[in-house]
Amino acid sequence: MENLVVHNGVLKSKEELELHYQPVKDSFWTQIKKHHVFYIMLFPCLLFFLIFSYWPMGGLVLAFKEYGFQTGIFGGDWVGLQYFQQFFSDPRSTIYINNTIIVSFLKLFIAMPFPIILALMFNEVQNNKLRGTFQSISYLPYFISWVVVVGLMNRLLAPDTGLINQMIAAFGGDGSTFFMMEEGLFYPLVFISYIWKGIGWDSIIYYAAIVAIAPALYEAAAIDGAGKLRQIWHVTLPGIAATIIILFILSLGDILSSGFDQIYLMQNPGNADVSETIDTYIVRTGLQGGQFGYATAIGLMQGVAGLILTIIVNRITSKKFGSSLW
Repeated sequence: MENLVVHNGVLKSKEELELHYQPVKDSFWTQIKKHHVFYIMLFPCLLFFLIFSYWPMGGLVLAFKEYGFQTGIFGGDWVGLQYFQQFFSDPRSTIYINNTIIVSFLKLFIAMPFPIILALMFNEVQNNKLRGTFQSISYLPYFISWVVVVGLMNRLLAPDTGLINQMIAAFGGDGSTFFMMEEGLFYPLVFISYIWKGIGWDSIIYYAAIVAIAPALYEAAAIDGAGKLRQIWHVTLPGIAATIIILFILSLGDILSSGFDQIYLMQNPGNADVSETIDTYIVRTGLQGGQFGYATAIGLMQGVAGLILTIIVNRITSKKFGSSLW
C-alpha cells in the first residue's frame, strides 16, 4: 500500500507515475535540428581537424612501405618493421632521444610552474587597468615568430657587437664570446626563450580558473586567520588543481617532441651534439634526405609513445586525484 498513490482520482503505483512523467528523449536528428546553430558553429572546427589531422593519417602507411615517386604512397612494397629497426640500430639514435627528452623535460616539467605563478600574480593586482596592461605585455611575445625571436637572440648574444658582450666588455671582460655556439648554454637559452615567449599566453587558462573560485572561500580563510600565502596554498592551488592536471596530461602527448621551429633555428655547428632532436632529425632525413618512409616511422613512434604515456598518466590521475580527460 505504501507504493500506491492517487493521481487524478485513479489509484496508481509510484512506478507507473515515474514512467508516466519520464521525459521523452529526442531522436538524433531532432537534437541536431533543435541545436543547429551550435552545430553550424562547430562545423568549421570539425572540418579543420578532418583535413589537417585525420586525413593525413593515411600517410602513416609509409612507415611500413617503400615509397617511390612512380608507385606513390600506397603502391610500394611492404617492408614491415625495417625502418624501426634501422632507427634503433643507428648508434646516434640514443643521442637524439636523450636530447629530445631533455628539451621536453625542460618545457613540460621545469617550465610548468611559471605560468601558474604569473597567473597568481595577476590575481593579486587589484587595479583592473593595470592588470590588463601587464597581461597584454606578457601575451605579446607569443605572437612573435620563432624566426624573429631567434634572430633577436643572435643579435643580443653576438660576439663583440651583441648587447650582452658589450656590457661584459664595459665591465672589463672579454666581450667576444659567441654564446649561441656554446654547447653548455644551449639548454638554458632554449628554456629562457621558451618561457619568455609563452609564459603570458599559458597563464590565461590558469588565471581563468583562479577567477572562477568562489570569493566566499577566501573570506572564510581570512576569517580563520590565513594570510595571502596560506590562502594561495589552501584555496587557490586546490581550486585550480584539476586544471593543472588536465593541462599536464594534454602536454604529455608531446613528451618525445621538442618543438621543431625553436630547436632548428637555434642549431649551429657549435651545439650540434646537444641540439639534434628527433624532430630535427625527421626533417633532415625525410625532406632533405628523401627517406620519407624512414622519417614517417620515426614520427609514428613519437605519436605512439605520447599516446601510451597519456593513457597511463590519465588512469593514474583518475585514481589518485579524481581528475582526468576521460
